[in-house]
Amino acid sequence: MRALKIGSLIVVAMAIQSVGVAQPPATSGNPVVEGWYADPEGLIFENTYWIYPTYSAPYGEQTFFDCFSSKDMVHWQKHSRVLKADDVKWASYAMWAPSVIKKEDKYYFFFGANDIQNDEALGGIGVAVSDSPEGPFKDHLGKPLIDKFHNRAQPIDQFAFKDVDGTYYLIYGGWRHCNIAKLNDDFSGFIPFEDGETFREITPDRYVEGPIMFVRNDKYYFMWSEGGWTGPNYSVAYAIADSPFGPFKRIGKVLKQDPEVATGAGHHSVIQIPGKDEWYAVYHRRPLGETDGNHRVTCIDRMEFDDQGLIKPIKITFDGVEPRPLD
Repeated sequence: MRALKIGSLIVVAMAIQSVGVAQPPATSGNPVVEGWYADPEGLIFENTYWIYPTYSAPYGEQTFFDCFSSKDMVHWQKHSRVLKADDVKWASYAMWAPSVIKKEDKYYFFFGANDIQNDEALGGIGVAVSDSPEGPFKDHLGKPLIDKFHNRAQPIDQFAFKDVDGTYYLIYGGWRHCNIAKLNDDFSGFIPFEDGETFREITPDRYVEGPIMFVRNDKYYFMWSEGGWTGPNYSVAYAIADSPFGPFKRIGKVLKQDPEVATGAGHHSVIQIPGKDEWYAVYHRRPLGETDGNHRVTCIDRMEFDDQGLIKPIKITFDGVEPRPLD
């Protein structure tokens, strides 16, 4: 009888497991996608999550972009070579940090290329366009959108931002300087501000690169990366202002390494669940013990706010996030 009873309990336990009772929810795990990918931009298009990253490899091998889509933020599908250097006659290598935005029925893909070090070199920030978020994207202009240094900002790390009034801006810059510029209707150029300047500097204290911006409760949150991208102390800090032009006073770091999880957590983006105060940080980091500067992986963790609207420190995890289907 005792053996029968134990066997019966085992059968019952197996039956419970088979219907999912008492099973912990599945999580995405971190990294959320396989492979070396960095500088990820997380977005929602057509009730689907998207991640557009840099292919993290030596500059000469950074000649294409892949992207990933998901219905629940846990299971991701890879879309290969959505934009390639072969499709952009002026771009040769070092294709970095995509930022994608939808306007009307088109998807615009902003990217950096060629890692230019001066105004004489060919390269800078380009823009490609597609009818769908998975591409393929084709060069929009046949030349860079920004090919010069303005306010000493290297033309890289672009972020396309739609303001609450419907105005589209490009926020960008490396080498410790950040600019904002107002895009024209077809994203072929810029509209000068009332004072006549086209590129307005909004650089906060300790800024290095990787800017993003979002609005929450009528406040503009400006976030950026600090430190060197190959080092363990690469991290993210932020500021809050009443306008996309600032002034942005640095508040502090909210995303950084955890010696028990990973190093070099930085160059991130954020996803807000539409209509809800629910936020996620999409970022890259370097696995523990990894010494190759290009070996970076893309991860997602929750981002939360306190009662004063300040961003709480983002805990980087191995678990990642639970499934979050969109309504």
